[in-house]
Parts: sequence; structure tokens; C-alpha cells
Amino acid sequence: MALRRILTNEDKALHKVCRPVTDFGDRTAQLLDDLRDTLQDTKGLGLAAPQVGILRRAVIIMDGEQLVEMINPEIIQRSEEEEGLYEGCLSCPGLRGYLKRPSTITVHAQDREGNWFDLVCEGMTARAACHELDHLDGILFTDLVDEVIPEDLLDQWLTELEMDEPDEDQDEMSPEDSAESEGTL
Repeated sequence: MALRRILTNEDKALHKVCRPVTDFGDRTAQLLDDLRDTLQDTKGLGLAAPQVGILRRAVIIMDGEQLVEMINPEIIQRSEEEEGLYEGCLSCPGLRGYLKRPSTITVHAQDREGNWFDLVCEGMTARAACHELDHLDGILFTDLVDEVIPEDLLDQWLTELEMDEPDEDQDEMSPEDSAESEGTL
């Protein structure tokens, strides 16, 4: 097995549409094994073949503790309900963006032997699957968000928000106490 170099968003390969996998032999098995090893090394939630320079329709995602391999995947059903979250990408290090994705999806895909299966994904698994399948069509999360935020700035902003939230155990302040603690009126 081998660790592969993950391409970054400047690389043109990440912006190309991938071709279907038609050969389910040793090369495809090696690609899936390399994707697994590379993903495990990064502690990410998913990885697509184009992120390592292979323009084929293959991805892996984490479903809890289980790794799921999907070849030639297609989303065949999406829930109307969406969940918003700040998202990042191994190919866009240090960047985040707020993105709404379906809460639940169903993916139709092939396994490493070429057998078709359907997988219902929910929550973070649905988000990871949508994200990785976007890569197969040359789409990065940065193409979908209104604003890209540097990770360190987002962390600082979220920390400040947490500090501004009142402590649930604390009694409510009167308007006078609140004005004095803020130093402004």
C-alpha cells in the first residue's frame, strides 16, 4: 500500500470531470487501497480519486468507524431537509465555508468487484458523500460557498461567539448589570 500526495485546489486535475471505472482489476483495487491508506494518514472523512491525481469515479468515505468504497457512485435520492455546516477539504488546506447539504441521501454505486449496491447516508456521512461525489465532477466546496474563510479566522470567530453566550447556570443580569459589565450604555 502507498500514501499518495493530495493535490491542492490550484491543480487543474481537481477541476475536471472524472471518467467511469470500467476495469475492476488489480489497478482499481490498488487505487482503493491507496485512497484508504492516504485517508487514514490524514484523519479525514473522505477522499476522491481526483484528489490524488486519478481522474476516475472512485471515492471512499467514513461512515462512523466503517470505511465505504464507492465506484461510479451516483446520488439517486436527496432529502428536502438540509443541514448547514462549515466545511473544509483536504485539497483546500486551512479553508472553510458554510454549506448546506441534504440531511439524507441514497447513493447507487459499485464495490471493488463491480457489484452494484445502494447506500443510505445520513448526517455527516451524507455530507461526506456529497462532498466527495462533487470532486468527481470537478467541483470543490469553494465553488459552492458564498464566502471562503481561513480556518484560523473561523476558529477565532467561533471562540468569540462561545465566549459571548451567557452561562446557563448563571442568573440573568438586569439591564443595569449588563451595561456595566460591557462598559458601554
